[in-house]
Amino acid sequence: MKDEENARIEEEAIIAMLMMRAKALGEKNAKDALSYETEDSVEFSLAPPLVYYGKDEAGLQAWFDTWEGPIGGDVRDARLTVGEDVAFWSGLMRMTGTKTDGAAVDLWFRQTLGLVKQDGRW
Repeated sequence: MKDEENARIEEEAIIAMLMMRAKALGEKNAKDALSYETEDSVEFSLAPPLVYYGKDEAGLQAWFDTWEGPIGGDVRDARLTVGEDVAFWSGLMRMTGTKTDGAAVDLWFRQTLGLVKQDGRW
C-alpha cells in the first residue's frame, strides 16, 4: 500500500510540474517554462536547429515573440511511466494560435519527455 501511495505522490508531483510548464508556455513566459530544465538537458524541437542543449531562454523568448497573443494547447492520449528517479511522459500535443504575420496555427505533434528527479525535485 505504501508503494502505491508513493507512486501516486510522485505522479501528482510530475503532473503539477507539467501543468505549470504548460501554463508558462501558453503565456509565453520563457523563464518559467525553462525553470524545470537542467543545464545539461537536451531538447529535440520542431523549430531549427532541431536540437538544443541546455537552457536557451533567449532562443525560446525569440520564438515566443513570433506569436501574437497566447499559445493554445491541448493534450490527448497522455501516458506517464514513473520509476524511482526517472519518469517518461508521452502524448499527442496540439498547438494553436496566431503568428505575428497573421498565419493561423493548428498543429498536432507527438511529444515525449524524459524526466529525472534530482534533489527531490522533478
